[in-house]
Amino acid sequence: MLDYLSLESSTEFPAFYTIFYTVLVSFTLSSIVAFTHYKTSRNIVAPIEFLQSLILVSIVSATVMQAIGDSLARGLGMLGALAIIRYRVTLKTPRNMVFTFAALAAGIACGVYAFVIALTGTIGFCIVAFALRFSPLSKPNALLGTLKFVLPLDEDILQVESVVKKYCNNFRKIKFQIAKNKKTQVEKLEGEGLQETMNTEQMSFDYEVSFKDMNEIKRMHLAMANIQSISQLKLSFENVSENV
Repeated sequence: MLDYLSLESSTEFPAFYTIFYTVLVSFTLSSIVAFTHYKTSRNIVAPIEFLQSLILVSIVSATVMQAIGDSLARGLGMLGALAIIRYRVTLKTPRNMVFTFAALAAGIACGVYAFVIALTGTIGFCIVAFALRFSPLSKPNALLGTLKFVLPLDEDILQVESVVKKYCNNFRKIKFQIAKNKKTQVEKLEGEGLQETMNTEQMSFDYEVSFKDMNEIKRMHLAMANIQSISQLKLSFENVSENV
């Protein structure tokens, strides 16, 4: 059936049933791609608009390829028309971009009546996507976070870095700043009034750190909290599980 349609529809003006069949196949294959993305994604909330776009872009690409056909003039005209449109949509992850290309490829293959190629490529892509989702490659190998703290100017940073190195899988200094504290007033002994303290210079550090597990995070936080000279200690994590 697929081979028959490939021979029957290789004309400049395909029949209506051929166009309908092409749209139907591209819709089916892109729906499989969207279902695969939904089942293999780590998103807590399903990206409904992106999943719908995967299905629609396949139908659009199939329609464009059918409209171009074997005409070089149509192809150049379509290229010029598409160049006018400004696409400003940003895909958050490379994986989303790959799924978009998979839906486009299925639509393009259907548009040129290569239905066997479209079916085989889509099924193979989805099988590999499911296999990767449950493979060790899908699991993040580290917890990435940001460590911030403040030290007096005369404090040795090597002591603190030794603690960070002991518990972290890896770390990197991303920001360093020296600043003066504002003047403060303290009460002297025996009611002698108030006395202004001198400005003190402090060093603030920002580190990018990675850990193997949560236990290492707790141990390092306790070890650094026991260092008396450290102040404003903060350890934060965002996107603990990779959002793909």
